[in-house]
Amino acid sequence: MNIEQPTETHCSANSCSVSTPEANDLKKGALKRTPFSKFKKVHSNFKSPIQATSAKVSPAEEVAELERRREQLDTEIAQLEAEGYRVEELEHHIDMLHEYNDIKDIGQSLLGRIAAVRGTTTRDLYSHFGLELDD
Repeated sequence: MNIEQPTETHCSANSCSVSTPEANDLKKGALKRTPFSKFKKVHSNFKSPIQATSAKVSPAEEVAELERRREQLDTEIAQLEAEGYRVEELEHHIDMLHEYNDIKDIGQSLLGRIAAVRGTTTRDLYSHFGLELDD
């Protein structure tokens, strides 16, 4: 299957120019996301790998399923509380993780700036400063 891109030639007394659809789009300010390809799939719409189910469930069935799920979660919560876990403790750990991530993001940003000034990569700085690189 051979798909060729149409071209137009415009000539005047002093010069000739070739016009392609891509060039015309560029003149109009519209840029294509992908280059011209003879394969149609390159220009197809995005299709999510997650398929939505179209099975219709009655509201009563949906409520029953949600109640089953709630009972299951309540059982899990009771089990965790019996093991000694508390909601306040969990919230404290979550807050500490957020703080850790903020500090780590700032450190990554600083390493990036140092690497840019030195003309090197952040990977090189990890070994220079004795840091572990998580792959």
